[in-house]
Amino acid sequence: MLGRLVEWFTDPAQWSGSAGIPARVLEHLGYTLLAVAIAAVIALPVGAVIGHTRRGGLAVVGVANGLRALPELGVLVLFVLLLGLGLLPPTLALVLLAIPPLLAGAYAGVAGADPGAVDAARGIGMREHQILLQVEVPSAVPLMLGGLRFATLQVIATATIAAYVGLGGLGRYIIDGFSVRDFPQMLGGALIVAVLSIVVELVLQVLGRLVTPGPDRLRLGRRPDGTPTPNPAADALTSASAPSHPERVDR
Repeated sequence: MLGRLVEWFTDPAQWSGSAGIPARVLEHLGYTLLAVAIAAVIALPVGAVIGHTRRGGLAVVGVANGLRALPELGVLVLFVLLLGLGLLPPTLALVLLAIPPLLAGAYAGVAGADPGAVDAARGIGMREHQILLQVEVPSAVPLMLGGLRFATLQVIATATIAAYVGLGGLGRYIIDGFSVRDFPQMLGGALIVAVLSIVVELVLQVLGRLVTPGPDRLRLGRRPDGTPTPNPAADALTSASAPSHPERVDR
């Protein structure tokens, strides 16, 4: 199997043309960027507003957990039945997958802004939208980037479902390989998805460090005496990125 896998990767035909690895990777990244961008437009403003007003926090956690529990392939089939074949059904399925971590990251980041800075902004007469945009959102960038990282990695790993409805991407290697029992092709496609996820993970980590330098890049607000401000909202990001089925704990 290993020898056949090496032969598959070293075959020049796999690196050229519309069905070559570079083209499939670009298609896969295109589906990912489209889904994450749409999800960000929806989730980031909603999460930021809820985090600013401190109203609806339980709804954020509930929605995030509910969307995470949806089976992506089942959602894709439902959208295909309702909308037909094409790019729209898998895009909507991936958007639903990307919303929870983005929503939770924006909510937790804004809700965890330094209360002293927020009070000072109100004291000098800043309006609520100015406080949100100029004080709370900048401090929320680390958690927002964390949500973006979780969302992007989940979508990259799941975008292979686009091949089920006749689209491209790296899922084509898995679907086409399965149809003809070409196991090296299936394994090769899965390995490329894994490597792509690792590369994107590293890029987003570097981006996060550049945007929020320092050892305390994910630290939330603090009281004047230096103790951390209690912020249960930060748990939402962890909840949105945790496995859907918690491990059983033996008592």
